[in-house]
Amino acid sequence: MLFEYSLLTDKKEVEPLTDFLMDKGAYSVSIEDADAETEREKPIFGEPGIEIDDFAWDSSRLKVLCGDDFDMEGALEAALKEQGLKKPVLEGRTEVPDNDWVRITQAQFTPTQIAGDLWIVPSWHEPPNPDAINIRLDPGVAFGTGTHPTTRLCLEWLHDHNLEGKSVLDYGCGSGILAVAAKKLGASKVLGTDIDPQAIEAADYNAEVNRADASFYLPKDMPDEKFDVVVANILSNPLRLLAPALLARVKKGGYLVLSGILERQAEELIEVYGSYRPDSPLSVWKSMDGWICLAGQIH
Repeated sequence: MLFEYSLLTDKKEVEPLTDFLMDKGAYSVSIEDADAETEREKPIFGEPGIEIDDFAWDSSRLKVLCGDDFDMEGALEAALKEQGLKKPVLEGRTEVPDNDWVRITQAQFTPTQIAGDLWIVPSWHEPPNPDAINIRLDPGVAFGTGTHPTTRLCLEWLHDHNLEGKSVLDYGCGSGILAVAAKKLGASKVLGTDIDPQAIEAADYNAEVNRADASFYLPKDMPDEKFDVVVANILSNPLRLLAPALLARVKKGGYLVLSGILERQAEELIEVYGSYRPDSPLSVWKSMDGWICLAGQIH
C-alpha cells in the first residue's frame, strides 16, 4: 500500500529535507509552489535570454510518496534532531490506489485532431487517418504534447498559414512539437531553442521519430539568423522581457506568433511589442479556454 504525505516548508528547507526523506526510504518527493494560483505565485523557470537567480519558491509543498511502513512523524523528528531542519507543516496523508499507472497515463493521451489533417498521435495508438499529417509524440520531460490550449493555438496558426519554403524558429521549443509541425507542414528550414538541455534532447528525439529535419540549440549556440516565422509559446512575463530579442529574429515581412498569454494580459503584450515596433502591431489571432494567441506581420 502506498501513501502520499503533503508537507509545507520554506525554500531553505526544501532541498535538505527532500534529500533526508529520500535517504530515509521515501519513494519520491515532488515539489510544488504552495502559492500557486494566488497573487504570490512566483515563476522560477527561465526562458532563452532570461536568467533566473532563485530557483526556489518562497513556500513549497512537498508531495512525498511512501510505503505503508514509512514513519513520517519519526522521520521529521529525526530531521530536526540530526540535521537541525525546521519541522514542516504536515498537511495530511492520502492513500494512493494500487493501479496500473502506465496504462492510466496512456489512457489520458489519445489521438488529437488539431486542425484539418493535422493530428497528434501517441506512440501506443495507430493514427485514425494514416494519410493525415500525423505527429508522433508522447508525454515526457519537456512541455508540449499538443493538448494545452496555448500549444493548440500555435499549431492551428501554423496549420492555417502557408509555410511552404519558409524558415521557422520555435523559440522556447520544449518538446519540439511546434518545430516538428512546421516542418511537416512544409517549412524549408526549422530551428528551435530552449534553455533546458533536456528539452533539446527531447526535441531532437521527437524530430527524429517524426523524420522532421529540424535543429535545436541552447541559446548560446543559436545561429545568428532571421526567420520568416518566429513562434514563441512561453508565458506573458518572459514574452514581455524578450520582446526586443524576438522581434530581432523576424525577417522583414515575416510573422511573429506568441502564446502562453491569458486574455487579460493581451492588451499589455500588444502595447509592449508596439512600443518597439509601432509599424508592426500585433493583434489577437484566436482565443481558447481563456488563453490567446497574438500574431502580426513585421514590416
